[in-house]
Amino acid sequence: MSQIQTQEPLLQNRPLAHSTVMTVLFAISFSHLLNDTIQALLPSIYPMLQASFSLSFSQLGWITFVFQCTASFFQPLVGLVTDKRPMPHSLAAGIGLTLVGLIALAFANSYPLVLVSAALVGLGSAIFHPEASRVAHMAAGQRRGFAQSLFQLGGNTGTSLGPLLAALIVVSRGQKYVAIFSLLALLGVIVLWKIGTWQKNNFHRIHKKHAAQAAKPLPRGRVIAALAVLVALIFSKYVYLTSMTTYYTFYLIHHFQVSVKTSQLLLFVFLFAVALGTIIGGPVGDRIGRKRVIWASILGVAPFTLLLPDLGLTGTVIMTVFIGVILASAFSAILVYAQELVPGKVGMIAGLFFGLAFGIAGVGSAALGHLADRTSIEFVFNVCAYLPLIGLLTVLLPDVEPHRK
Repeated sequence: MSQIQTQEPLLQNRPLAHSTVMTVLFAISFSHLLNDTIQALLPSIYPMLQASFSLSFSQLGWITFVFQCTASFFQPLVGLVTDKRPMPHSLAAGIGLTLVGLIALAFANSYPLVLVSAALVGLGSAIFHPEASRVAHMAAGQRRGFAQSLFQLGGNTGTSLGPLLAALIVVSRGQKYVAIFSLLALLGVIVLWKIGTWQKNNFHRIHKKHAAQAAKPLPRGRVIAALAVLVALIFSKYVYLTSMTTYYTFYLIHHFQVSVKTSQLLLFVFLFAVALGTIIGGPVGDRIGRKRVIWASILGVAPFTLLLPDLGLTGTVIMTVFIGVILASAFSAILVYAQELVPGKVGMIAGLFFGLAFGIAGVGSAALGHLADRTSIEFVFNVCAYLPLIGLLTVLLPDVEPHRK
C-alpha cells in the first residue's frame, strides 16, 4: 500500500480521467475481498447456527433479511450524501463497523444477538460499497467496465472464500472462532485509510475531468424507464443468486444426502465461478457494449437454470459453474451502464444498485425461506429457474454508450 503514497507525486501531472491507476484499483479490489470474505461468513455458518439455536428456514431467512436490508436501506443514502460531500476516510470507518459486528457474532448467545450482529455487518457494508465504487470509478480512466469488474472480482472472490474458510476454521471448532476474522477487518482498516488519502488528494481534479466528458443526459422519462428495467434485471439476478448462496447447501444436503462440509465446498465452487464471471463481464462490456453483455448474461443463463433441478449431483455441480460465470458478468455492466445513464451521480447510483442488490437478496431470502418451509427446497429451485427470463426486458434499454468501432 506504500505504492499508493509514493505514486501520488507522479500522478499529479497526469490526465487521471483518461489513465487507469492500477495500484489503486488492485488496492480497492483487495479491500473488497476482505470486506466480502467477512460478510460471506454469516450465511456460511447457517447450518451451525441452525443446530446451535434450533432455527427454522424462516429464521435463517430473517437473518439474511436483517443483514441485507440494513445495507440496502443505507447504501443509497450514503452515496447521495458523499456525492455532495465526499468522505474518503469513511471507507475505513465502514469496515471498522463490520469488525464490531463480527466480534458480536462470535460471542452471540441468542438469536436476537445474532440479528444485531447481522445488522452491524450490514451497516458496515452500506458505508463501504458506495465510496469504494467511487474510488474504482475515479481510478478507471476510460476502462470503467474493467475497473468495476476488478472491484467486483475482489468482492466475489471474498464471497467464495467465506464458505471455504468457514468450513476449515469455524464449523469444525465452534462459533467463537468467528473472531479470528477480525484480523482481516483490521487489515482492511489500514488499507482503506491509505486509499482514502489518495482519494482525498485526487478527487477534485478527476471529478472536473469526468464532468467535462459526461454525455448529454437523456430525457427524464426515458431515464426513469431505463432504471426501472435495470431494477427488474437486478431482481432477476439477485433473487436467483440468493437462492444459491443461502439455500444451495441445504438443497445438496437434502436432495443428494451430502455432508455439511461437502455442501460448503460445493458452494465454494459455485461462488468461485461467480468471481470468474465477474472479471469477464466488465472488459467485454468495454469492448462490445454494456447492453450486449446484459442481454447475454441475464437471458443467456436461462437454459442452464431450467436444466439444473433435473440433474444428478455431478451434473448439478457442473451446471452451477456455467450459471455462476454467465450470471455474474451482468452486475458490472449494469452498474456502469446506470452510471452513464445518470452522469455525475456515481455514489448515488452505486449505493442504489448495491443497495438494491442487498435488499432484493434479503427480501428474496426471507420469502424463499418461507416458501421452503411450506413446500420443499426442491420446489424453491424449480421456481427460481424461471427468473432469468425477466432478461427479455433488456430490449427496452436505450443506447447510452459512446460509439464503438
